[in-house]
Amino acid sequence: IQGIQGCLAVMPDKPQVLVFDTAFHQSMAPEAYVYALPYELYEKYGVRRYGAHGTSHRFVAGEMCKILGKTKGTKIVTCHIGNGSSISAVKDGKVMDTSMGFTPLAGVEMGTRCGDIDPALVPYMMEKLNLDGAGVNNLMNKKSGFLGVSGFSSDSRDLESAIANGPSDPHFERANLAVNILKFQLKKYIGAYSAIMNGLDAVVFTAGIGENNPHLREIVCEDMEYFGIKINKELNAKTLRQSNIVKLSTDDSKVAVYLIPTNEELVIARDTAAIVSAAK
Repeated sequence: IQGIQGCLAVMPDKPQVLVFDTAFHQSMAPEAYVYALPYELYEKYGVRRYGAHGTSHRFVAGEMCKILGKTKGTKIVTCHIGNGSSISAVKDGKVMDTSMGFTPLAGVEMGTRCGDIDPALVPYMMEKLNLDGAGVNNLMNKKSGFLGVSGFSSDSRDLESAIANGPSDPHFERANLAVNILKFQLKKYIGAYSAIMNGLDAVVFTAGIGENNPHLREIVCEDMEYFGIKINKELNAKTLRQSNIVKLSTDDSKVAVYLIPTNEELVIARDTAAIVSAAK
């Protein structure tokens, strides 16, 4: 709001466009976004799954559709993995489901966020730790995830360094656990999303960790031959810190696996140009 007000004060005659990060997820069906809570919470307060990172998921899914040569009939799982992470099932170019929910706390383990947990843990932690609602919210958002499990860092690069050092590193065991938790969850999402889409054409990795952590990509994709997923381990190992789209799957992989660098700014710029042009 302050940004909007500031622009109005400095450039009152210039149009402003808002691009919402939840917009791409509005194609979800009610069974995907309505929580099994009293329905009036949805009606009165808008309590539902909204998702996040929609601009990123939209961009990489669109690029993957170009590679596949079509939009209709495509079944893609997009994995936006960074300090905040979300996974989406994109069928025919539209989102069927996404891992984040009413807030960005839901879904997979993140840098400092816990992701999905048993909701009954909230009152349990309030009692055991003598915390109020705000305190538990802070614990789940700021003190959990990689940081909470590893006990020393929210940065995946630090965790990967400890893992590479081996058991002699004092942080090895819990760093390895933190990474394996995310690996386990990503595998489950890929499997679940394949089920609701009735198939899978491609898995896309993007965002800071997805683009720059070969180890995580490898362990997520290994032992997935049942789904037809095979990656080129040598190519994957050296694919990081670059701006090109890279096919990571082998030629005989039934499911394509790609690294697609996200470009949310480009999506926002295109939407802004289209809206401003249409308004003239």
